[in-house]
Amino acid sequence: MTDMNPAITDWLATQREAMLELLRAMVDTDGGSYDKAGVDAVGALVSRFCESHGIPVETIPGERFGDCLRATVAGGEGGMSGGNARRNILVMGHRDTVFPKGEPQRRPFHIEGGRAYGPGVADMKAGLVMNLFVLAGFAKFGGAPGPLVGLFTGDEEIGSPEGRPVIEAEARQARAVFNSEPGRPSGNVVTGRKGGVFMAFTIEGKAAHSGGNFEAGISAIEELARKVQAIHALTDLSRGITLNVGLVSGGQSVNTVAPLAEGQIDLRYVHPADRDETMGKIEAIIARAFVPGTRATLAIRGEFKALTQDDASARLFEGYRQAAAATGLSVDGEFTGGCADSGFTAAMGAPTLCAVGPVGGRAHSPEEYLEVDSLVPRAQALARAIAGLEATGL
Repeated sequence: MTDMNPAITDWLATQREAMLELLRAMVDTDGGSYDKAGVDAVGALVSRFCESHGIPVETIPGERFGDCLRATVAGGEGGMSGGNARRNILVMGHRDTVFPKGEPQRRPFHIEGGRAYGPGVADMKAGLVMNLFVLAGFAKFGGAPGPLVGLFTGDEEIGSPEGRPVIEAEARQARAVFNSEPGRPSGNVVTGRKGGVFMAFTIEGKAAHSGGNFEAGISAIEELARKVQAIHALTDLSRGITLNVGLVSGGQSVNTVAPLAEGQIDLRYVHPADRDETMGKIEAIIARAFVPGTRATLAIRGEFKALTQDDASARLFEGYRQAAAATGLSVDGEFTGGCADSGFTAAMGAPTLCAVGPVGGRAHSPEEYLEVDSLVPRAQALARAIAGLEATGL
């Protein structure tokens, strides 16, 4: 591991209270994915912090969801090791949460027993705070082996419909990517994630009175039930492929043969090739009429790519592991079935490591928590991993 300027880690060691102050402001600001004004209000906190530390910030407007913010810190030329012409070192995170409007007022930020609580405290506002202070450390003291880019997106929790092209454009130029999703409760980082496809299918049948004219009806709900059984049968746990129809609706009234029905499908997979294979099977099920006379259509509502560890990502992880050890942390890699924006960067060929953020757990629930004492050490580990990137050969 290449030595870094100790001034950065020394300075980070003094910033605990400032980190918590910014984290409190972020958590106490509404930021559900569909609340563009709220997500952009969190973005205003990001921009003000950057401006106060002399870090330029570019706003990439979002039409329906939160804007993307791109902060930059100059660094050494770097990026040419091992024939890698990509220069930028990307740290990224999302500002949106899964919670409804008003949740911060109902459950404001607070600390109890060494843990911080509040909507999005771990997933992933603590990661945003960590990224900002690491960027500020390199802006203040220098020492980055290449240009640093901090990307702060606004719609990850709904599949990054507007953020994805921005993320992919950054990934094409990224020498390495650190996604600051929360560290696992074990303290580990994430080296692999499932991909996910989120779909909706609609079925048309024919309405008829269920007592006086039953035989003239064609039940969309019966068709839905048969399709659900066929879709669920595609689950193959040995291959890590799961199918879940998690939402269904349909019908007109209890005494009407149902003319319409809808289901929503969650597909998860490990290997990218399994995505296309399984999608082909789903499309065949949707095209088949189990109940004669029904018609069905399928639409993809959102998608995440799988995060798979190639040789370059493995080297990035090893560099981070050594950086964490130099900080006094013992870190291993974990696989998770959850999806994240890190799958997009990995799919673009950028060496990627996920969940390098401060440690937390129980995301998406009222019990979500952050281990407060992990804020500074995880920031120091990330700074060391960035400074030592040359040693990985990336």
